[in-house]
Amino acid sequence: QVQLLESGGGLVEAGGALRLSCAASERAHSNYAMGWFRQAPGKEREFVAAISWSDDTLYTDSVKGRFTISRDSENMVSLQMNSLKPEDTAVYYCAARFAQGIETPFSLDWHYDYWGQGTQVTVSS
Repeated sequence: QVQLLESGGGLVEAGGALRLSCAASERAHSNYAMGWFRQAPGKEREFVAAISWSDDTLYTDSVKGRFTISRDSENMVSLQMNSLKPEDTAVYYCAARFAQGIETPFSLDWHYDYWGQGTQVTVSS
């Protein structure tokens, strides 16, 4: 069982930046595909960014050029969020699945087996 813990959320003004981190309970990241999803009030959870076992990355169109997903260590994945907009306000969730040998990032939530509890990101206008 892999446990994920997100951190780094908070309140920021539009145009600002935040860095979210996702720590795993074990050294799973090197064999795992990771993803970030978000859910705004009254909306369905949506894909934000993903990184594959081979470190290929994928982003939803609305965050391309502003967000960057990366592996910081064997048990830490981050999401650097720049030029934040009020519409980025949501609870952000980290997700993971074992994916050794699979180079394609996963963008659907049902692809993932493990989820964190989420961290709130609020962008004021």
